[in-house]
Amino acid sequence: MTAEKPRDFPALPDAIERIHIIGICGTAMGSLAAMLKERGFEVRGSDAMAYPPMSTWLEERGIDIMRGYDKANLDWNPDIVIVGNVSRASYADAVATRERNIPYLSLPEALRHFFFEARRPLVLTGTHGKTTTTGMLAWILTDQGRDPGFMVGGITGNFGSNYRLGHGDTFVIEGDEYDTAYFDKVPKFWHYAPFRATINNLEFDHADIYESVEDIEHVFRRFCDLIPAEGSLWVNGDDPRAMAVSAHRQDIRKTFGLGEGNTLRATDLRFEKGRTRTTITLGGQALGELDLATLGDFNVRNALGATALAMDEGLSFAQIADAMHRFKSVRRRQEHIAHVDGIDIYDDFAHHPTAVGATLSAMRSQFPDRRIWAIFEAKSNTSRRRVFQDDYPPAFAQADRVILSRPWKKDDDLPEEMRVDISDIAESIRQLGPTTELIEEVDDIVRHVAGQAEPGDLIVGLSGAAFGGLHHKLASALRERFES
Repeated sequence: MTAEKPRDFPALPDAIERIHIIGICGTAMGSLAAMLKERGFEVRGSDAMAYPPMSTWLEERGIDIMRGYDKANLDWNPDIVIVGNVSRASYADAVATRERNIPYLSLPEALRHFFFEARRPLVLTGTHGKTTTTGMLAWILTDQGRDPGFMVGGITGNFGSNYRLGHGDTFVIEGDEYDTAYFDKVPKFWHYAPFRATINNLEFDHADIYESVEDIEHVFRRFCDLIPAEGSLWVNGDDPRAMAVSAHRQDIRKTFGLGEGNTLRATDLRFEKGRTRTTITLGGQALGELDLATLGDFNVRNALGATALAMDEGLSFAQIADAMHRFKSVRRRQEHIAHVDGIDIYDDFAHHPTAVGATLSAMRSQFPDRRIWAIFEAKSNTSRRRVFQDDYPPAFAQADRVILSRPWKKDDDLPEEMRVDISDIAESIRQLGPTTELIEEVDDIVRHVAGQAEPGDLIVGLSGAAFGGLHHKLASALRERFES
């Protein structure tokens, strides 16, 4: 991170009709394009990675895509350009934007300008869990008639979408600490003008842009400064770093968590038949129970964060509990993909070692007697680096069988000495007990697991990306084996 504050907001035309988006096929940028289209703007975009399913999804919504980053992409004379953080200053259409004096915005600048006006932004943050917590809060408010807008970093189970315009007076947004754009190198969530916020947890991540956890603590501390005195801040009281970065905002800070001393607390957790039940107290007084279709202590904390902001927005605990009983998790968060002859396949977004460990621990708690396969892909900018070399092995300790694929090869000139040593991780996992294998390619993994999995096994594919279609390929291979 190089800037200490966001850039000054640029002057925009009085009338905006045509909007071009550079990097339109990213998940967030594609969603922004669809949101703008629904608002009545003419939207087109450019992307070098214009492939299905996103390219098809955009075309179905009447949004034209230009392949690549050519300066001719702007010949249709857009009124403004929105630039994704995939874009570099040297890209031809980025250069043409500046040369033609077309006003340009980043994604968070565009969200705030077009969708947050006259609304209270409710911002859910933290290293882990912010996508699920955002989905929970958006569902609670919608289910109880508040009609919020929202944008979240995954497809929500209740909406089948990762955004909704809404007409209510709140906008629920996942607060990402990743940087904004080549011309505005600050965290996205600095742009969101939070009225209420949560901090789920805080630890080192995004090793490609942050040098240390202290750098991340700094940007969260500054985020807390943005919340007005009449707003509210709820922090995971069980997380020392989250508490430390918010300590100067005790005028608005309250805590949630599982430990004693939290303002909003969950106790008596029970995991039964794929659901979690827990008793909730506020200031030591019992409110009632939450019954969740999610597993793990971490999802209870996610639910507490969503509950806290929903109560601040005036909902009763009974209303919140009613909505949460029917909450469907975000896709790729412990998502059940298939059941084949007694074998269950799950997809999970976990790629940070803390998230990997939490997911596998939740699975072990729910399924103590089943053989658990953990299949992992190191694809994110952080997981490909050596920074968590010693943290990954214990994260896999709850699995019985572990398969590691080769780390994703990315043309970013990452020095060899900074790259994760996947063979060393595999050996360290073996020493902890799980049978561990290195299998480089997805198709080879599918053949191997499909040939050895047995009824009663539980298979979890862990990746921050699509993992080459592993989960559905494996389901097909198992059906061919058992059902043919």
